Amino acid sequence: MATDITFEQVNYWYQAGTPFAVQALKNIDLQITPGSFTAVIGQTGSGKSTLIQHLNALLKPSSGTVKIGDRIINSETKNKRLKPLRKKVGIVFQFPENQLFEETVIKDIAFGPQNFGVSEADALVLAKRMAGEVGLDEALLKRSPFDLSGGQMRRAAIAGVLALEPEVLVLDEPTAGLDPRGRLEIMQLVTRLRQEQNLTIVLITHQMDDVANYANQVVVMGHGELIKQGTPREIFSDPKWLENHQLGLPSATKMAYELQQSGFSFKTMPLTVEELADQLTPQLSEGAISHE
Repeated sequence: MATDITFEQVNYWYQAGTPFAVQALKNIDLQITPGSFTAVIGQTGSGKSTLIQHLNALLKPSSGTVKIGDRIINSETKNKRLKPLRKKVGIVFQFPENQLFEETVIKDIAFGPQNFGVSEADALVLAKRMAGEVGLDEALLKRSPFDLSGGQMRRAAIAGVLALEPEVLVLDEPTAGLDPRGRLEIMQLVTRLRQEQNLTIVLITHQMDDVANYANQVVVMGHGELIKQGTPREIFSDPKWLENHQLGLPSATKMAYELQQSGFSFKTMPLTVEELADQLTPQLSEGAISHE
C-alpha cells in the first residue's frame, strides 16, 4: 500500500520543559500524497528540517499526530515501534559526508539493508544495483566514500537510502554546493528514480528553478508555521508576497516580470525557460512590443 503522510495540529519544541525551550513547529496541518513531488521552501530557521525529521519519526510531535501509512505517531509512541518507518521513508541529509562512514562505498550502501536483516551477500548485490541506479561507476565502489567528489558523495548517500527500497525519498538540499551541471544531474536523477520506482519525493531547497521544474506541490514554511501551500504556479504568482517573505522567483518568472515592464505580455507567468520561450517567440517574431 502506498504511503500517505498526514500531519494534524503538529507542534514541536526543542528542549521542551526547560528554560531553553524553543517552539520549532506550530500547528502544522499537511498532507503528502503518494507519488507527489513536494518542495519545502522557506528561510533558514523556518522549520523545514524539523518538519522533514517528522516524516520518518526521527522526531516525534510534542503534540498533535503524524500519520505515516497506517501508523500514527504522537508524543507517546515508543521508539522500538518506529524502526520499520525508517525503511518506508528514507532521508538524505544536506551533508552526505555525515551519512557516510564505512570503509568502502559499497559497504556503506549495503549497511542499511543489513541493519534490517538482509544477509551480507544479498545486501552487497543490492548495493551494487543501487550504485548503478544512481550512476556511480563500479570502479568507485571499493574506494573510501571520503575519496569521492561532492556530487559522487551525494549519489552514494542517495544509493544508501534507496537500498532500503523506500516508498518516500526525502532530500534536504541535495544540490547544495554543486556546480550547475552537478545540480542538473542530481535533479534529473531524482526525477528518473521517482518515475521508475514510483517514489514520493519531498525536497527541501533554496533553488526556485528546481521547484518550478520538478515539484507539483509547494509548502512554504516561516517561523515554524506552514504559511502557504499550493502548486508552483500558485506560489510564484505573487512576487510581492515572496519578496516580503524573503523568497525568490524562478529565473524565467523573474525575467518575465522584468520584460512586462518593457511592454511584453504574458497570458500566464512562465515558470520555466521553455514556457518563457513559448510565449516570447511569437511576440519577437511579430515585433509585438509596445513602445508607448
